[in-house]
Amino acid sequence: MITFKKVKICFLLIFVIVNIFLISPCYSLSSREIFFKNALDLSSKGKFNLALQEWNRYLDNYPDDAAGLSNRGNVRLVVGDVEGSIDDQNKAIKLNPNEIDPYINRGISEEALGLWSQAKRDYMFVISKDNKNFSALYNLANVEGSTSQWQEARDLFSKAALYNPGFAMARSSMALADYQLENFDESEKELKKLIRRYPNFADARAALTALNWSRGETGMAESNWIAVNELDPRYSDEEWLIKVRRWPPKPTKDLMNFISLK
Repeated sequence: MITFKKVKICFLLIFVIVNIFLISPCYSLSSREIFFKNALDLSSKGKFNLALQEWNRYLDNYPDDAAGLSNRGNVRLVVGDVEGSIDDQNKAIKLNPNEIDPYINRGISEEALGLWSQAKRDYMFVISKDNKNFSALYNLANVEGSTSQWQEARDLFSKAALYNPGFAMARSSMALADYQLENFDESEKELKKLIRRYPNFADARAALTALNWSRGETGMAESNWIAVNELDPRYSDEEWLIKVRRWPPKPTKDLMNFISLK
């Protein structure tokens, strides 16, 4: 999961500046602020190759801007330059060691390389500064799951959902961890709650499909799967499910058995 928290904060700042400009014609954005805003706009719109070019130009002029480095690092991760992303986050941390976003961003890049202990260290640092940081809690839970520590993962997903009640993926991940731990009733209860609140949430429907199938509830499994296929066909891809979405082994196996009618 990639975090653009810094981007959102910067957008808020720029929005305030633009409003001041509209009210007071004598005020104008500096060229540096405009440059930064352009790069942020491209990042937020998903135009990552163009955004990377803008961040490169911006940092050629302002090489000691920690926020610029961290944001470029996020974009470099998206375009596949994981080592470059880590390098940018390292520089941002060196320039501003008290800012927690680069630690989260570096952890995400470390996860992409399977550097679980390094990622865990970064997330733990963030949590030591802010124990309600749901992004760090969620990402740390993914690390624990990736190292088969499913009880620890389940507890961390629960905390992430507690501190951000609208974080549906954290709740679905908690339910999947319960599924892996064979807490089937708890898992089913949470998945049904999610589907009732978010009818188009493919992750919860796919998980319930697997659970239904494992219990011999064929009709219910088929019904949920029809919705999943319409919402997000990636759930039929076992490699994506394990490596990208990071599902636990048991629900993954049950879903693949359902798909192949085993």
